[in-house]
Amino acid sequence: MQDFDGQNIKVDVNLLEKNIELLIVQLTDCRKENDVLRSELSSLQNILRSFKLPGTVGSTGIDAGGVLDGVFAYAEKGQVKQKLVLILQKIETELRNNQTL
Repeated sequence: MQDFDGQNIKVDVNLLEKNIELLIVQLTDCRKENDVLRSELSSLQNILRSFKLPGTVGSTGIDAGGVLDGVFAYAEKGQVKQKLVLILQKIETELRNNQTL
């Protein structure tokens, strides 16, 4: 009876070790992917910070509707920037949520 229990324990321990090895591989892969995503997020943030919307420099012609010669009006520029910031914040939140898993 003890030999049978001992064999079961060895099988369980071997299975546990294999599962731990698989988890370590998955964790390593997730960390690599997380690093890539952080890099991409950083690049997107840098792009957003330096993003200039059409008509921000040297544009003076404004039509009756407040639109700068066929480009965005000031209010539209603000809305576009806000939407881009929200998108980046959502991406960052998702990354942080997935990081805790």
